[in-house]
Amino acid sequence: MGSEKKIQTIWEYEVRSEHITQFKNAYGANGDWVRLFQKCPGYLKTELKRNLDNPNIFLTVDYWQSYSDFLSMKLIIADEYSILDKLCEVYTSSENHLGVFEIVDNAEIRTSHA
Repeated sequence: MGSEKKIQTIWEYEVRSEHITQFKNAYGANGDWVRLFQKCPGYLKTELKRNLDNPNIFLTVDYWQSYSDFLSMKLIIADEYSILDKLCEVYTSSENHLGVFEIVDNAEIRTSHA
């Protein structure tokens, strides 16, 4: 298991305008989903991203130590996950799991100061 690579799981949401604040509170860095994932070994962090061209579109990027940790999470918190998922459904008009991604290349962003 030591050779497993860190992964990200990415979701895309279209958020109803009247629920943007609640959505950000539930899915943000200190939100309900993060508190739930923190109960699981291998959870690292969550990033919430908002589309500049369409402010109702958000991405969540959840970072896990390994794919097996991510799969274990689904067993460890299955009931709580289902309950929270149902509670948060009202915030969105659509949600799409874009997939689980292995981090292949993680170069630092470099800026030039000319």
